[in-house]
Amino acid sequence: MDKKEIAVNYKHNGCNCCQAVLAAYSDELDLTLDDAKKLGSAFGLGMGNMMGNCGALCGAQMVLGMREYGSSPVGAKARALLTDFTDKCGANICADIKGILTGKVLCSCDDCVRNAVDALEKVSG
Repeated sequence: MDKKEIAVNYKHNGCNCCQAVLAAYSDELDLTLDDAKKLGSAFGLGMGNMMGNCGALCGAQMVLGMREYGSSPVGAKARALLTDFTDKCGANICADIKGILTGKVLCSCDDCVRNAVDALEKVSG
């Protein structure tokens, strides 16, 4: 199973979107599953109120930082990850993705998780 589907599986088994992305990379990052869940717990639902960045995007950015820290500046890769995710999902703010004000859902949570992992792999894999 690839990382995208591993992350979606975590999403379907009690993890929020951020935790799901972190959990999919926990072995690579030397994190326990419990640590990944703790680290991502406050980033579900767009940082708890749907008005922040998508949790899956936050998780992907955390993985990027852990993968790349110390080897090179991550700013350009973080911007590229954000741009790719936003292009795929139609927005980066949870409420906008979920259509809270418009009534039009731009992307499912499962696909946000997949798109975050895909964007991460493009810039960091």
